[in-house]
Order: sequence, then C-alpha cells, then structure tokens
Amino acid sequence: MDGMSLAAVLTAPCEYEVRDYPIGDLVEAGEAIVKVNLCGICGTDKHTYQGYTGQYTGLSNPSETPFPIIQGHEIVGELVKANGPIRDYAGTLLQPGDRVVVGPNLVCGHCRACVRRGPYTLCENIRDYGNTMTCAEPPHLLGGWSQYMHTLPGTYFFKVPDDVPDEIAVLAEVFAVTVGLDRARQMSAVPGESFLFDDTVIVIGCGPLGLLHIVKARMLGAGEIIAVDLLGGRLEFALTLGATMTVGNRGMSQAELSAELLEMTDGGGDVVVEAAGVPEVVPTVFDATRPGGLAVMVGNFSDLGPVEIFPNRHLVSKGIRVIGVSGQEASGYLPGMRQMARDASGLRDFVTHRFGLSETAAAIAKSMEEDAVKVVIDPWQVG
Repeated sequence: MDGMSLAAVLTAPCEYEVRDYPIGDLVEAGEAIVKVNLCGICGTDKHTYQGYTGQYTGLSNPSETPFPIIQGHEIVGELVKANGPIRDYAGTLLQPGDRVVVGPNLVCGHCRACVRRGPYTLCENIRDYGNTMTCAEPPHLLGGWSQYMHTLPGTYFFKVPDDVPDEIAVLAEVFAVTVGLDRARQMSAVPGESFLFDDTVIVIGCGPLGLLHIVKARMLGAGEIIAVDLLGGRLEFALTLGATMTVGNRGMSQAELSAELLEMTDGGGDVVVEAAGVPEVVPTVFDATRPGGLAVMVGNFSDLGPVEIFPNRHLVSKGIRVIGVSGQEASGYLPGMRQMARDASGLRDFVTHRFGLSETAAAIAKSMEEDAVKVVIDPWQVG
C-alpha cells in the first residue's frame, strides 16, 4: 500500500515527536493495514512516558520498552487491506471497511502457557503493540497513536457491532481487563467465598480501568460498590456508573484509608480491586479485604518498585486469596462491547477529551487531571 502515516513517537521518557512513516507492503500472509479512528491513553502509557519501562518482570522473559516507540494499544479503526483472508475472534470473515478493535498482544504459540491454553498474557514470548515493539525498523507502524497501523500475523481482531460507536469500542480493551471479576465469580462455588451476588466490592483507583470495574461489578450483581480516588470529579462520575459510596482519600495516609474502609464495610470488602497503579496502595488493598475475601490486583502492570508486605498479617491469617491480572483476555472483547452497548448509561460520556498527534504530551497531562475520565488520541484531529 502506498502512502505515508503520521505517528506520535516517544523517543525517550517525556519526549514526543510527530514523525512520518511509509505505510509498508504486506509481506506475510495475515498482515493487515488498519486506519486508526481512536486510540485510548492507558495507565501503562503514562508509566512508560514517565520512564517506568519494565514490563512482564515476573515472567522468564521480561521486557523493557524499546525507544523509539509508537505507543497506544486501545485501538478502534477500520480494516483497509489484508494479505489473505482475515477473520475476527468469533470467526467472522473481515472485509475492507469493517470497523475492528485490534487486540494488543501477539503470542508465540509454543511456550508452556500457550500450549496449556492459559491466558495469552502469560506467554513467555509475548509482544505488545504500543508497549514492546519499536518503530525504529520496518514496518514501523506498530502502535495505535498513528494514522495507520501495520498489524502482524497472529493479531486478534474483534469486529465492532454496528450499534457500538467508536467512543464505546475504544473502551473494549480496558473492559476486557475486568476479567478478574469474572474469575472471582468462578471461584465462588464454595459457600462463603467471593464473589457472590450482593457482595461488597471496593475499587481503589477510579481512572478508566477502575471505573470500568465499577460497571462490571454492577453488571455482575454486586451490592455495595465503594469507589476510592484522590479526585472528586472521578468519584462523582463513579456514582453515575453504579458506585453506591465514595471515599476521597486525598490527604489520607494509607492507614487512615484502611481504617475508613474497614469501618464502612464492617470488616472489609468481599472483593477489593487495586486499580490505582501505584505500589504503595497494595498493602491497603489487603488490609481492606475481609477475612476469606479476594483481592484483584490489576493496576500495576509496569514495574514501579517494591512495597512492604507482611505475609501473616496481610494474607495468611486472614485467608485472603489474590488474583493477579496481567491483562485482558480475548474472550472478553465481543461480550464486553455488546454489554456496554446494551447498558450504555454514562458510558457515552466516558470519553471526555480528544487530542491530535501533535498534542500527545498535553493529552498525557490532561489524563491526570480531575475533569478527565477517558482521554483518547484522534490521529486525524488537527491541533
């Protein structure tokens, strides 16, 4: 395919440039070109921008973000061209012009995790668009903060239903990361274990990931849903999405926050979700989980360093179970888009700000401000 594509390139921490790359030829069967409509800003993107570049550090093959890189992995766009037939995850044959969400992960297919058909984010040789693939070499366009994206063989595609606007489809990857709550429901066969109907769920951190955990908890039948965040604007939005109570923890110590949550819940939440993306909140998550409850750890995908945990006090004596969520699962995309379309209350207002490629640094800054919920890059917006 002839032509050029503008892209926002992170050349080093805190340094963006807009560069022009050729839209390369499709060499291997299964390669495709996608015109990007919108691409979200993720907490991991913010961490990488700030210089926290270690990812998958618990696996045998950890990665460091390779600069220069085109970030962006929450991608909705239109299929332009493919080398051979391309099917989405449900088996639908895709045609040029179809709107698709692009799955961010590429797996090897032969490591232990792949052979055992585990969550694909456990692949020992995983590669991620926008996170682990540099744009220094062809085909360059391996991230979503670009006008066009070059996808490689093995990429997961998810056809966007006609009644799902781009502003909701761009949330599909984030919503698929709420799989931890689905796993919690699957662990509830034993009486008294989480996550049961009408259980109390605490979500610590109400950025887009935390807010979508609130939506998912409501869909799954949670009782009280307590939202915790530093920013009052995000807590107000959380109430529109299904939270029943809020805690503004600006100025509170972690010990004070733990005490507040224990008092509100009469002993702790049945399920406590860590979506704050800062390590220091992790002990608070365990403190705020009731004996026998479940902690869902989802916010710290980048390695931001250690925190002090006391195994007996935090885990053993309370009998707490922990789910570490290393990313989304392919099975969550299509149901997530359908459910968000059916229950779109508040979600159509989820995308609050759009920025062009030349404004990427400003977009990162805005995503951390109180009036922002979901900030997206619109690569066709001139600004």
